[in-house]
Amino acid sequence: MKLRKTSAAAAAAVALALTVTACGSGKKDDAAGGGSAGGGDKITIGIKVDQPGIGLKTPDGKFVGFDVDVAKYVAKELGYEEGDIVFKETKSADRETAIERGDVKFIVASYSINDKRLAKVDFAGPYLLAHQDILVRADDDSIKSPADLNDKKLCSVTGSTSAQNVKDKLAPKAQLQEYGGYSECLTGLENKVIDALTTDDSILAGYAAQDAFKGKFKLAGFKMSNENYGIGLKKGDTELKDKINKALEKMVQDKSWDKAVAAHFGPAGYQNEPAPKIGNIVK
Repeated sequence: MKLRKTSAAAAAAVALALTVTACGSGKKDDAAGGGSAGGGDKITIGIKVDQPGIGLKTPDGKFVGFDVDVAKYVAKELGYEEGDIVFKETKSADRETAIERGDVKFIVASYSINDKRLAKVDFAGPYLLAHQDILVRADDDSIKSPADLNDKKLCSVTGSTSAQNVKDKLAPKAQLQEYGGYSECLTGLENKVIDALTTDDSILAGYAAQDAFKGKFKLAGFKMSNENYGIGLKKGDTELKDKINKALEKMVQDKSWDKAVAAHFGPAGYQNEPAPKIGNIVK
């Protein structure tokens, strides 16, 4: 009899402990967490891991960059400490799918707001206004306007539309060179195999700011397009969108935004635009 009573009491204690644990597991705001994207005390945020200055995973496993700083700031305003964040790589072609599937709660990854994407996901922000530009060698003064790219070797990465945009609209005689990654374009630029590299100026500034390239390159400042970077999230999640927008506004107001820009883009002499107003999409 004593054995049976003891076993019953132990089972009851275990059941009670499990009930308490289940009830107390969600200390974070439901609008910020929940599901596989932020279950319990964690939140999963999509970022780039291969863009210096924007989002980069270092050899020791750390994540650094302007977008990473933005993501951390927003997460903190939503009630998450840095240790609660799970960063997940989201490649450009996979961003909408990752949001729709719930793999991430939101994405901060040089994610330009456009009508095609707005049909599938919502955006908070914008938090940065970038422009398509070119990067050239610091001692090269031969390219003073986009038209000067005619007969020049212009590099971009495979799958990007940046170089084709230049050829179609600004320099029809530009010689397009497609490489597997921006680092390869930079090596070609440094070795004078190519004459210029094109993509968003924020991305170019991040690469040029790397210790290995400091002083070797410069941005032309052509501003060939407007790229409004936003934070992508699930369609219709108005509550989360409003909270992220408030966090972004606070980041600008307390100067954390300026500090992040200076830290990650400053070494390249990047002439950034002022922080955009929430909802102000520059065409």
